[in-house]
Amino acid sequence: MATAEDVDGTADDEPEGSVVEDDRSRESTAGTDDSRYTRKRSVLITGCSSGIGRATARAFLEENWQVFATARNVDDIEALEDAGCDTLELDVTDPEQVASVVEETVDVAGSIDCVVNNAGYAQMGPLEDVATVDLHRQFDVNVYGPHRLTRAALPHMRAQGEGRIVNVSSVAGRISFPGSGAYSGSKHALEAMSDSLRAEVDEFDIDVVLIEPGPVETEFTDRVDEELPGDERTPAYESLYELYDDAQLIGGGTGGPFASEPEDIADAILESATSPDPPARYPVGPLAQYGLYARYLPDRLRDAVYGLARRLA
Repeated sequence: MATAEDVDGTADDEPEGSVVEDDRSRESTAGTDDSRYTRKRSVLITGCSSGIGRATARAFLEENWQVFATARNVDDIEALEDAGCDTLELDVTDPEQVASVVEETVDVAGSIDCVVNNAGYAQMGPLEDVATVDLHRQFDVNVYGPHRLTRAALPHMRAQGEGRIVNVSSVAGRISFPGSGAYSGSKHALEAMSDSLRAEVDEFDIDVVLIEPGPVETEFTDRVDEELPGDERTPAYESLYELYDDAQLIGGGTGGPFASEPEDIADAILESATSPDPPARYPVGPLAQYGLYARYLPDRLRDAVYGLARRLA
């Protein structure tokens, strides 16, 4: 179950379908009548300090995009600047910063062709133990953040006659597990909003795509541990916390045997940005591709499986 604010590598192989004949992955006219003037296509990516975001920035850079890589602390993305990215400070919970970064992207690049909403984190724990302020913070980053950035970018995309919004969700956006209510709730919300937005902006030649990773080998799991409730743990949920301590509920340590590499997610994001007709969703990794079938199980059967896992922990 992964996305990541500051959980974000290099894609060594060109993903299938990333080279297309409509020049999306190369150059395009820069909004002028002079067809001799061309520019690189531009992408604005959030949460680039590590993992998926960093791998995605490098993948776009290798395909000759103008990459605007952002993080809350620009010192964390100096290596991306050295590699050729434009780096910007961005906290997706700050509306003024969001507006400023979008305007700077347009001013420098001449357009904003793609936005990758990758920034996010996971607030785990039994819902009874998750304080309302922590639930609000979870939605502020994972839901309101992409909403802020999308609202700021859409007027520019409409004006230029095309664009693409790529929202990094999670398999947890389709199915929920015990102890993942806050995180899954935020990703369910992002999925629902993306589905609505996709239909709303279709007439403007703007595409909206969801990336749905399973477990990923990043620092994301470390932050999951940090975001678990600390001293204020209800004793009744001891068995559930033991599942976390054994890393059985979140993929096993740094990701487990079924975890994808950040570059795998970056490949999917790049393909979703360059495909002339992208699907609405890109599940990435075996748990994402096959785990989604669990949502078709009867609720009682799915709950029974969760109960068995708890008893075996």
